[in-house]
Amino acid sequence: MHIDLDTFFVSVEQVLNPELKGKPVVVGGRPDRRGVVASASYEARASGLHAGMPLSTASRLCPQATFIEGSFPKYRDASQKFMAILADFSPFLEPVGLDEAYLDATGFESIYGSMGQMAVAIKQRIKDELRLCASVGIASCKVVAKVASELSKPDGLLEVAAGEESSFLAPLSIAKLPGIGKKTERILRGLGINTIGELSIMPLSALKSHFGAFGELMYRFANGIDDRKVEPPSAAKSISRETTFGKDTKDRSLLKATLRYLSERVGADLRQRSKQARCVTLKLRYADFTTITRSHTLRLTSDTDQTIFDTGLKLLNKALAQEKQPVRLIGIGVSNLTEPGRQLDMLDSSTQRLEQLNRAIDRIRQKYGFTAIQTGRTLLLKDIFPETEGGYTLHTPSLSR
Repeated sequence: MHIDLDTFFVSVEQVLNPELKGKPVVVGGRPDRRGVVASASYEARASGLHAGMPLSTASRLCPQATFIEGSFPKYRDASQKFMAILADFSPFLEPVGLDEAYLDATGFESIYGSMGQMAVAIKQRIKDELRLCASVGIASCKVVAKVASELSKPDGLLEVAAGEESSFLAPLSIAKLPGIGKKTERILRGLGINTIGELSIMPLSALKSHFGAFGELMYRFANGIDDRKVEPPSAAKSISRETTFGKDTKDRSLLKATLRYLSERVGADLRQRSKQARCVTLKLRYADFTTITRSHTLRLTSDTDQTIFDTGLKLLNKALAQEKQPVRLIGIGVSNLTEPGRQLDMLDSSTQRLEQLNRAIDRIRQKYGFTAIQTGRTLLLKDIFPETEGGYTLHTPSLSR
């Protein structure tokens, strides 16, 4: 099964504020600021709105819409409850983002009578406990189940019988096949391929000559062949945070304050996962949308905010010295994650003191909220971004975590 929550962010907001039901609603930010639509209600979609659209464009197309900045913690909480419901039906669960998941229900359907009845039970529990609607696709493989759930929206259920995968996919537009983006779609249409059925009979050699290994994958998917198993999520290989400024900026104090805050969020996440990092990466996007990343490998692994920030700051200062454009986006990330444990330095106890300090700050923040205790550098952000118990609400093009 592929289970997908309909208009997830908007639906969570409508549960919390029932007055929004039946109205055009957009989650993503205020229309007078930078950013894109993260989620739009079906009423808003009727005006042409869709995820990824600039908020300014969305406002012009649907001026009567209610625009909401959104709250990642609220959506994360709803997502965790959603996944817990699915896990009650089968332990073979593979989350895909916050609002969708694959479920291998093989062998468990007999409890409910049939696979279809099991899906109905899943949808009902989601509706009863979360007051959210889910669309479900059932098939013998992932790719067909994904297409089926998409076609069943909103609040639908579609089962594709084994052996009917190809005939189900054949009449559909190639845009419906997972993995085919706008660029690939344009190339395929240029080759005279408009439906999945036409793609399925295209010579494999021709597809591979145009798309390489991805051509073979498309060919298999178009024929309803997908051997991927439902697998639980693997441990994170990297952790990062980024934000886009409301206006391009050269203000170094603002850049450093934002970098410090993002470093603290990354550090807190590292410690929560009981991991340490060896590589720190800075990300910058300039006014002309040029994007750069600069990385540095640490001599010793670390999970301290100060180490992450100090490394990121050196990379930032070097990048700013080479480029005079204003900055549009800034981000910081860590990778090459390892388990804690390293040789202590007998002559330098500063790292150990920083680790103890971070643990103490973590305990305070867990009890009183992230902004309950701050470093002097991040106090500048109090006058710029709204402050909540979970931290600053950064005006990101997606949603701030």
